[in-house]
Amino acid sequence: MKLMIFGAGFSGLAIARALATQSMFAGGTTRNPQRFADLAQAGLTPFLYQGADFSDSIRVALGETTHLVMSIAPDADGDPLLGRLGGGLKQFMPKLAWIGYLSTVGVYGDHGGAWVDETMPCKPVSKRSVARMGAEQGWTGMAEHAGVPLAIIRLSGIYGPGRNALKTMSEGKARRLIKPGQVFNRIHVADIGGATALLARQSLGGIFNVTDDKPAPPQDVVAHAAKLMGVPPPPEVDFETADLSPMARSFYGENKRVSNARIKAAGYQFLHPDYEAGLGALWREQSWAG
Repeated sequence: MKLMIFGAGFSGLAIARALATQSMFAGGTTRNPQRFADLAQAGLTPFLYQGADFSDSIRVALGETTHLVMSIAPDADGDPLLGRLGGGLKQFMPKLAWIGYLSTVGVYGDHGGAWVDETMPCKPVSKRSVARMGAEQGWTGMAEHAGVPLAIIRLSGIYGPGRNALKTMSEGKARRLIKPGQVFNRIHVADIGGATALLARQSLGGIFNVTDDKPAPPQDVVAHAAKLMGVPPPPEVDFETADLSPMARSFYGENKRVSNARIKAAGYQFLHPDYEAGLGALWREQSWAG
């Protein structure tokens, strides 16, 4: 396997680590050259990519790439990579055998707390989710034209070392917002790496929700973090009167429980099947601070 990850951030580095033993070569892009050391530590050859044309070094790496992971979010102009691949995937990656596109469960929109799976029609609400839906469609068409399997990997709220309720509690920023009936799914970044690695190794295409077993009210996660730390949880705050940014408030406009049955049927066993297991591991390992 010769792997290229466009957007080797929090999730991309986890994927690189999960595929390290299967990769004869692994490259990853970043917009910031100061992050080159982080990529190298994860086993990636770092490349600078800021959305313009491909550099000569990236073109050479793409010429040998067999497995591509796209982890860059759409911007105001849409997906930042599709336009650069206008001539077709095989023009740049003649050896390409599999694509993984990291998307979001936000594309399902609001379902009033009901369960959704990959067969449900998408009705995204927020602009960012609408953009993700457009990117999914663009990658689907590009992959079909190239005859390459595409795994669309829909992620829920990501947490892990340095990005979790334990750290928010330690910084005094945690809030227990109460909106009756509201639930969210979550996913530990290590499970993003593990699930994507399974799909890549088996060259599986299709849509897969990579999310935990236990959709839960957000205030429960904060309370559990406080319990692990042995401190009182912050007071409850009514969502309707809370001081929130428009973006933060928009997350609460989508309420659903997301099923992960398909990725389990593909053979993946979650390392952290719910937020209690994930936060517990971060606390025991003392990796929560990052």
